[in-house]
This record gives sequence, C-alpha cells and structure tokens, in this order.
Amino acid sequence: MAVLGLGLAALGRPGYMTLQHQHDFASIEPEAMQAQAHQVLDAAYSGGIRHFDVARSYGRAEAFVRSWLTSRGREDVVVSSKWGYRYTGDWQPNAAVHEVKDHSLAHLEKQLAESKAILGEALRIYQIHSATLESGVLADRAVLERLAALRDEGTAVGLSVTGPRQAEIIDTAIAIERGGRRLFDWVQATWNVLEPSAGPALARAKARGLHVIAKEGVANGRLTIRGQHPAWMEVARAQNAAPDALALAVALAQPFLDVVLSGAATVKQLRSNLVAASLQPIDVSGLAIPPDEYWSQRSRLAWT
Repeated sequence: MAVLGLGLAALGRPGYMTLQHQHDFASIEPEAMQAQAHQVLDAAYSGGIRHFDVARSYGRAEAFVRSWLTSRGREDVVVSSKWGYRYTGDWQPNAAVHEVKDHSLAHLEKQLAESKAILGEALRIYQIHSATLESGVLADRAVLERLAALRDEGTAVGLSVTGPRQAEIIDTAIAIERGGRRLFDWVQATWNVLEPSAGPALARAKARGLHVIAKEGVANGRLTIRGQHPAWMEVARAQNAAPDALALAVALAQPFLDVVLSGAATVKQLRSNLVAASLQPIDVSGLAIPPDEYWSQRSRLAWT
C-alpha cells in the first residue's frame, strides 16, 4: 500500500489553483506563511509523513522546508524538488502570470544550482516539472545527459507529468536510457477518482522498477468539501467519511502507487487527509470523466 506524502504547492506561495485557497492563510506575509508551513510540516511528520515534495516555482517552499529541517533536526525524510518552471507571481495571489515554463538546459543548470544552495544534502530526488511531449524536454540530448550526470552523482532523477497525454509521456520517459541503464527512477502524475487514466502507464512504470508518486489526489479541491461534487459528496456521505480523506484512501489503495501527496495548506486539512490511511478503499470507477474534459475543467480553475 502507498503512503502519504506532503506537496507544498499550496504552502509555498500565496496563490494556487486550489478551490478557495484564499481562505487558507490569515496573513500572506512571508514570515507568517513560513510559520504556517512549519505547523503543517510538524503535523505531517507527527502523522507519519516522511516525503515532502517542492519545486522551484512553489514560491518559497524549498526555503520553508529547509528552515523546518534545520530547526527541527529532521534527518529521516525524503525531499523531492522539481525544475522547469520559474515563479513569476511576485507574492501576489492575483498575479497575471504565476509561473513560466522553461525546459532548456540553461534553466536546468540555474534552477538545480538554486535548489542545491537551499536544500543541500536534503535534496534526494530532482524531477522535471510537468514534462510534456510538446516541450521537447524528453528529446533534448543535452538535458538528458545533464540529468544522467546528476543521477550518477547520487541524486535520484524523476519527472512529473500533466495533461490528457500523461500515459504517452510516461511510456516515453521509462524507455529513455543513459549510461546503459534507465534514466528515470521516479515518476509523478495526476491520479484521482475523476482522472485515473494514467493508471495503466504508471503500472508499467512500476513494473519497470520506477517509484510512483500521485499528485492532485483531491483534484485541486474538487473532491473536498469545498468542491461539493454532487456524486462524490453522496459517496462520501454513504461511507460516513470526509470526501478528501476518502479520495486519498482510494489513491492509497492503488497497487502501482508508492506515495500519494496531500496538498494540505492548513493543519486542519492535513489532519483530515491523514484519516485516509485508516479508511477502506471502495470501487469508484464509475466516477471517472474523460481526460480531455478533466483537463479542460482544470485549466479553467482560478488561482486564488
């Protein structure tokens, strides 16, 4: 069975595409947000979570994790980060553009140096952020060679994927080899009750020996109480369970997953998510929607 991890996309910056995210912070001053991040990290650690996922584009998420690790003396955790997006939100929840994609070698070198400077030896896994076939990153020989060198230096290499073609991207990635062996050891994909289409490809990745992370387990809030998804709310009521915990429980039961990320931004949300580990999974295959429809809906979510 998979274990819960914590992703800090919604904790490291004041704006994110989580429903009603604007209500998650009493203050968006950096010091106040760092204090809240530390509180959520404390609750996560106390609840058994040991995998924390950040990215260069998650505002100050890397710095928040580093300061938490330093202040608490934690050494038994795994920190994964990602390169490929530059944060451009300027700490404004209503910024016109929150992040810009750049999968060039120059950007990899720049962001890798930044991540290493902040996280140091705590950085265990470095991933391409939202690799797509259109960006060409999986066919960029210079980028792949640099990632192989990073792998050979002792940092595990992975990728996250997004969009309706996740399965195709995953299959492309797991076939890439450098130095006589597979390049990627980790893959992170969206998998949830509404969008399970990457499942078969993730199972193939798992069979090839990759570690698999599921993100967006509550569909950016659509599978929480805030989302009020009629069919899902009915299922949760029938199970006498919080909708967020039940959604994560379904993900945790998938045999091809190793880590399922909570995206909690408050201690209350995190504690509700933790209940997932104690719930019995149920068959919810009838709730899936076509990938194109899911990703179209996601693209219209507001950053709040």
